[in-house]
Amino acid sequence: MSITKPEKPRRRRRSPEEARREALASARTLLISGGPNAVTLAAVAAEIGVTHANLIHHFGSAAGLQSALMGSMVADLSDALDAAVARLRTDEGAPLELINAVFDAFAAGGAGRLAAWIALSGDLSHLEPVREAVQALVVAIQEKLGLNVDNPDETIGSAVLFIALGAFGDALIGAPLREMLGQSEDASRRVTASLLPAFLAMHPRAD
Repeated sequence: MSITKPEKPRRRRRSPEEARREALASARTLLISGGPNAVTLAAVAAEIGVTHANLIHHFGSAAGLQSALMGSMVADLSDALDAAVARLRTDEGAPLELINAVFDAFAAGGAGRLAAWIALSGDLSHLEPVREAVQALVVAIQEKLGLNVDNPDETIGSAVLFIALGAFGDALIGAPLREMLGQSEDASRRVTASLLPAFLAMHPRAD
C-alpha cells in the first residue's frame, strides 16, 4: 500500500507586493499556531511555495521577516483600538461593548501573542504605533463618561490599563484557565465589565 505525500504549494509568479503580503499572512498563521519560534524563513517559504532565497530578497533575514510581521500586526491592533474609540464616541453601548472592543483587539489576529513576543524581545519600539491609539481611547472614555477629575489621564488611564491587562491575559491563557475553572467563553469580559462601573463610580461626573 503506497502512501500519498501531501502536495507542496506550487510555485507561481508573484509581484513583490503579493509575495510580501502572502509571506506575512503565512508568518501570522505560524505565530498563532506555533508561537514565535515557528516563524522561520524555511517554514514560511514551504507554506507559500517560494524559495528561501526569495524570502531573503524580500525581508533580508529571519529577523527582517519577524520585524515586518510585528509592524503589520501592530498596525492591525492600532486600527482595532481606533475602531473601539469610534464605537465609544458614536454608540450608547454599555460597558460590555467597550470591553468587547478592546478584548477583540487583543484576541483577533493574534495580537495578544504579538504583544508578548514584543515584550519578551525587549524592543518596545514596535509598540509606538499603539501609543496614540491607547491615548485616544483614554480621551474617548473621558468624553463619553463626562468625568470631572483633576488628572483624567491618570484616572481613565488606570481604567484602560485594567481593561488592557485583562484582554492581554485572556488572549494568552484565558481559554485553558476558563476550562480549568468551568467558566464560559465570555467570563473574563463579563467580570471586567462588571468591575469597570464600580471603578469609575469613585469619580464624579461633570455637570
